[in-house]
Amino acid sequence: MDRTDRAVSRQVGTGARHALAFILAVFTLLALCTPQSRADESLQHFLSGTQPGELIQGADAYGEMSGSPPLAPLLSSGKPVGYVYLNTDFSSAVGYSGKPIRILVGIDSKGVIRGIKLVEHKEPIVLIGIPQEKVVAALNSLIGKDLGRVAAGQEQLPQVDIVSGATVTVLVMSDSVVRSAVKLIRSGRLAETGTLAAGAPVTPAKTVDATVSEVHDWNALLGDGSVRSLRLTVGEVTKAFADSGHPEAAARPETGNPDDRFIDLYIAPVSVPTIGRSLLGDTAYERLQKSLRPGQQAIVVAGDGTYSFKGSGYVRGGIFDRIELLQDGQGVRFRDRNHTRLGDLATKGAPHLREIALFTVPDEFSLDLSEPWELQLLVQRSYGARDKATLPFVLGYTLPNRYLKAAAPTPATQREPQAVAPGPAAGAQAAAETAGQGSANEEPLWVKIWKLNAVKIGITVVALLVLTAIFFFQNWLVRRPRLFAWVRRGYLLFTLVWLGWYANAQLSVVNVLTFINSLLSGFSWEFFLTAPLIFILWAAVAGGLLFWGRGPFCGWLCPFGALQELTNNLAQWLKVPQVKLPFGLHERLWPIKYVIFLGLFGLSLYSVTLAETYAEVEPFKTAIILKFARGWPFVVFALALLGAGLFIERFYCRYLCPLGAALAIPGRIRMFEWLKRYPECGSPCQRCAKDCPVQAIHPEGQINVNECIYCMHCQELYHDDHRCPHMIQVRLKREKFEALSSPTTRALAKPGKGPASPPVITHKGLPIKVPENDTNPTG
Repeated sequence: MDRTDRAVSRQVGTGARHALAFILAVFTLLALCTPQSRADESLQHFLSGTQPGELIQGADAYGEMSGSPPLAPLLSSGKPVGYVYLNTDFSSAVGYSGKPIRILVGIDSKGVIRGIKLVEHKEPIVLIGIPQEKVVAALNSLIGKDLGRVAAGQEQLPQVDIVSGATVTVLVMSDSVVRSAVKLIRSGRLAETGTLAAGAPVTPAKTVDATVSEVHDWNALLGDGSVRSLRLTVGEVTKAFADSGHPEAAARPETGNPDDRFIDLYIAPVSVPTIGRSLLGDTAYERLQKSLRPGQQAIVVAGDGTYSFKGSGYVRGGIFDRIELLQDGQGVRFRDRNHTRLGDLATKGAPHLREIALFTVPDEFSLDLSEPWELQLLVQRSYGARDKATLPFVLGYTLPNRYLKAAAPTPATQREPQAVAPGPAAGAQAAAETAGQGSANEEPLWVKIWKLNAVKIGITVVALLVLTAIFFFQNWLVRRPRLFAWVRRGYLLFTLVWLGWYANAQLSVVNVLTFINSLLSGFSWEFFLTAPLIFILWAAVAGGLLFWGRGPFCGWLCPFGALQELTNNLAQWLKVPQVKLPFGLHERLWPIKYVIFLGLFGLSLYSVTLAETYAEVEPFKTAIILKFARGWPFVVFALALLGAGLFIERFYCRYLCPLGAALAIPGRIRMFEWLKRYPECGSPCQRCAKDCPVQAIHPEGQINVNECIYCMHCQELYHDDHRCPHMIQVRLKREKFEALSSPTTRALAKPGKGPASPPVITHKGLPIKVPENDTNPTG
């Protein structure tokens, strides 16, 4: 490249940077001046797109909403025929996506579900793999169920048919509809059911007697009912499927012998002192008591036999979809954060069981051990490629009286029935009182989440400290190329496998858009603290921007970037030809990612939800979060980018990644220059520019930190006296000086015949001429 071409390229690059800076300034100004149009998640918003007749047949209008949470009457010819509410206003409904599943529920004054409409969700399984109609059809089986009787404890919770491949999603949706309806009914805001629920006789309150603390063997615990069991054979389960109208499932038994043990299921509340000390041992029981919050309970579930109560489809971050805790018409399923695996039971005489799990009861479910409760086992049998039948079996539990004592009546237990819907002021006051009690007695949700993820947080922090050490001691490492190559590839493998595929700690441009919008509309630390690994990584990236620019994340902490580099390394090992774009073309392609980011940023000002949809230009969710378990268009897109990366290293990072662009912009404010250069770099030497894996070095020698991923390849060359021309000259001069200074060389010089001839120095087998008067060993 001659001087004219370099000057033109420099002018083009400068002009492009100025243009991008101007566009960013314009978008920032618009962000500050334009009113925000954020996604509305209120009941009113979803009602605006729903016809009343979809929720209760014959309804033609909505009445005025009232109360908190809001409830809207459904009218037919001006007369009320029921109510509609939003499930997430009354209960949690978080599925695989980590975001709420929103459902409108139509319910009449007797507590009968009359209509259900799924209005919003971001479930990847439903979005991609399974028709939404199939999930909705399973959910619609709740229509016509009388939840007034469930709220009064006269019937069990209704069950929906399981959709194979979307089991967890269907369970979350059905649980949310049922629990929200029961909660609404018990609040007394539906007149007829409110009277029913409130009119139940009040029995003297009892509580667990903490003074009863003994240790018993297994037979004693079984004999007095401290441990309850459910025992089923394969034949009994097969007959149950046949009797319930599932002949296909009945024809597919787990084993050929009907007398084989299907499952021996055992349950016991280990938060009761005697039971806990007996089953867990004193040390484990004391540790459990310290971890439980006031009023929180814990149970042990153990099983043996052909059928697993955990389920082979259970995944990290998911729900145990085969068991459900029930009491007074309410139910809850356990997540992995509620679960601790036990190797064996401590009590004398206990059998060796294949599965033993310690579950802490989730905060949203108040288990009263003084009242009867149940554990429902969902038995699932597949009878086709994607067809599955489900049958519930219930194991009841009543705590023996010797563990209980009478509780003194308190004002909190003497509540008056409320049969009328509270007004907005009363609802707000009740909500404030509840929030105040929660804040006084319980630690914040994000603190609980951090405690539950203590091990993952510890591993992540250690990994970040290791990376910091790599950067601070980079000169020592790059002088040892073979060691550095193993360190880098090992760290990238850790980033991909543990940080990405296991911990799902993949940062996204969506995080940036959410953060910016939160600054403009009401910032809250608690929202970001609920994802500890993401928060820690963002804090580390923010600190790294001051020191090294975007390189620490893009080059070391991005799981998809690691996947690209490792697959390209494999391709090079397999001799796949590498394509090196002309620098002029490369320089004109890298602004594409800035344009994509600015487009998403501008779109987020209108709608964050819409921006999230278009952020699928990032293949992170497909390749890292879902591990390619998505629909074929997404998988093809991700594989195409990885395929391009086999020929052009980090193709996506270079030209398309909006997150890299978002980090490059603030990365300009870095305070230090850690990458060393020689005056000869770029003029005349261009070795580093040609060898840079992502072409982040200009032919004139300067490093474009906006594009640098901090792989330190150029720093290896900087210290290599066999590849860097400058260092080669330094080495040759040093070798000549050492040769001239050696005793052997001095002996060759005879008196009266002048100095000895300079030794011949070679490089790669070819002689190199060094001026005779050049004796400077350091250059």
